[in-house]
Amino acid sequence: MIDPEVAARILRLHLVERWKVGTIARELGLHHNTISGVLQRNGLPPAPSAPRRTMVEPYLPFLRETLAQHPRLPASRLFHMARARGYPGGEDHFRSVIARMRPRPSAEAYLRLKTLPGEEAQTDWASFGKITVGNAERSLVAFVMVLSWSRRIFLRFSLNARMASFLRGHVEAFEFFGGVPRRNLYDNLKSAVLERRGDAIRFNPRLLELAAHYRFEPRPVDVCRGNQKGRVERSIRYIRSSFFAARDYVDLADLNRQALEWCTTLASDRRWPEDHARTVGEAFAEEKAKLLPLRDPFPSSEVVVASVGKTPYVRFDLNDYSVPHTHVRRELTVVADEARVRVFDGTLLLAEHPRSYERRRQLEDPRHIQELVALKREARASSGLDRLQAAAPSVAALMKRSAERGGNLGSLTRSLLHLLDRHGPAALEDAIAAALHADRAHLGAIKQLLDQAHHERGSRPPVAIELGEASARVAPVRPHALEAYDFGREVDHE
Repeated sequence: MIDPEVAARILRLHLVERWKVGTIARELGLHHNTISGVLQRNGLPPAPSAPRRTMVEPYLPFLRETLAQHPRLPASRLFHMARARGYPGGEDHFRSVIARMRPRPSAEAYLRLKTLPGEEAQTDWASFGKITVGNAERSLVAFVMVLSWSRRIFLRFSLNARMASFLRGHVEAFEFFGGVPRRNLYDNLKSAVLERRGDAIRFNPRLLELAAHYRFEPRPVDVCRGNQKGRVERSIRYIRSSFFAARDYVDLADLNRQALEWCTTLASDRRWPEDHARTVGEAFAEEKAKLLPLRDPFPSSEVVVASVGKTPYVRFDLNDYSVPHTHVRRELTVVADEARVRVFDGTLLLAEHPRSYERRRQLEDPRHIQELVALKREARASSGLDRLQAAAPSVAALMKRSAERGGNLGSLTRSLLHLLDRHGPAALEDAIAAALHADRAHLGAIKQLLDQAHHERGSRPPVAIELGEASARVAPVRPHALEAYDFGREVDHE
């Protein structure tokens, strides 16, 4: 409490001497809030000081009128408009003035939406960062479907948000619920809505096929009306905090196994928002009987057309899958699900491989490589290859290893013939055999082994000398008598 004598002095200085609050505070060594408090307790609030005139004040009527017509106009544009009319101030203060003047939309009240059991589900994607798969980094996304009445959650993680994963999420969700809701609500995502102009909506054709198969109604929420799918939005927040936070998992399969267990235990045992005396699981047991009956699973595989180049592989999702060599330079159809990749020529199944989610891997069927090697062996029944195989029998195994890696067999044959001419058959055979034994079956290793053998024998490796111009290669050389070297006599050359 301030001393009564000091309070009386404050009142006298303010009322009689007409001192301002700041002047009294400096004179008495008190805080200005203390002075104001004394005046207010005595029913004498200090008179407000006259507002200081600012540089923007002459432009306030213009700014109010402009903001009334264009309430979302950026402050940067308003600043340039004011500068064109003579405003001399800086942009930072101008922005703060606009922020105080800009009209605020009135708060909107929403009705709490009610649904009947089995009537509606809400579906959405949610991003959960990245996941490392082998040598690749993939996006980790979650497909979430929530039954609107019972709040039963289905959660499934995927490495992409493509249409095939979207359809697969529906199929597994309906199987998890044991039935199909009559209506499914979506945000305006491309998997559901391709184009929208007001009430005119063009749905994704694959979603319409799925809806026709299971006989439910797809319905997108209104634009800027996120409250219409608030149940799935709240469920995603609940998943982030209750399930995914600090979660350890080995791979995608392990994560989905844990997610399914969480859906049937912790998420199912939470209190039901409509009646805290019941759990979500108990409410779902009542709603399940109201769902539409299940039908055969909808085909949800990913189907793409892929071109085969000069090597017998199709590229799909960052990896190469082998096909028979008879189908190079063709367009084939790739049908992929989460576990396998199949390649078709029309209706003919050409190849089937386990699916890889890594990057730049080659997945091969050994039969495709063996057939290609056999074909190359027959096609190379030429004098050059015959000569190589006669001189170095290990060439056959080297060619097979190179074909398995997709190497250029023609280029390898030419290089080996060149080495045969320079080093001889015995040295070439020893080098090839050593390279195969060390699992270094490539041309560089063979060259290194040949040079190393020459070094161990104390001789320099043979070096091919290429003459430059054609005239140098055919220049005449005048012979002279060699007997002069025997007697150490000098020979004069003309």
